[in-house]
Amino acid sequence: MTQSSVDTAPAIHHLITEDDTPVDNLPSEKQQRLLTEPLYSVWAGPGDGRPFLAAANVGVFYQARNPAIVPDMFLSLDVQVADDWWQKEHRSYFLWEFGKPPELVLEIVSNREGGEDDNKKRIYERMHVNYYVIYDPLQQIMADVLTVYRRHDTGYTRMELPLFPLLKLGLTLWEGTFEDKHDTWLRWTDEHGRLIPTGKERADQAEARAAQAALQVQQATLQAEQATLQAEQATLQAEQATLQAEQANASAVQERQRAEQATLRAEQAERRLDEAQQRAARLAELLRQAGIDLEHP
Repeated sequence: MTQSSVDTAPAIHHLITEDDTPVDNLPSEKQQRLLTEPLYSVWAGPGDGRPFLAAANVGVFYQARNPAIVPDMFLSLDVQVADDWWQKEHRSYFLWEFGKPPELVLEIVSNREGGEDDNKKRIYERMHVNYYVIYDPLQQIMADVLTVYRRHDTGYTRMELPLFPLLKLGLTLWEGTFEDKHDTWLRWTDEHGRLIPTGKERADQAEARAAQAALQVQQATLQAEQATLQAEQATLQAEQATLQAEQANASAVQERQRAEQATLRAEQAERRLDEAQQRAARLAELLRQAGIDLEHP
């Protein structure tokens, strides 16, 4: 703030910025944290490095003479919490300090006496809050569980879809478990309707992806080992086939050698028979010449 703005800032010493009285119920408290934590843990903001402030159950002062209105949750773009946030002028959302109202305010209906659709709605309308969300999980005052208003020149008009182009955010009803409690919860989505996870959900997803990657590595390693084993088995089978072929070739060589030897012996026997027949014929001739006829003794 400049010196002139400090001089003209309204006095706030009489304002009650907190009363230290716990007034919320357990479902509302968990729902509030589910609406703030993911924005800081996962959401990248509206883009271009723009800062934002998301808070639950923090007083919003729109006039110095009036007490704060305390929405269950609000989101304000392009603002930052002061470094000395323990100073009273920085401990709540003073419109004259931040220079603008929140873009979105959300109220969770706990009973029929909160004035969410009348008094609070008029206040947020006068504050020029762009989006006003009423979440009525038990439908105590509203016909629908989720009702969203957008401010126009003529005041608030109801939106058909809980999408906020100015914020690049949306809302959705989600059935699931948050902090060990299964219920239907109000959750943020991105501008494309994808659920914005909590920090724990993102960590669990990262852990699951890491475990899946490790499993894939193990499977790939096992497949590689199996392929190596199959290659070794194929090599062994090839070596066995080679040995069998060599053995078969050796057997063929031996058979060929035995056949050659048998042929040789047959040829030798045939030669001996021929020689014997020739000797017998010569002897018979010599005997005939000597006048001896062996055929007619």
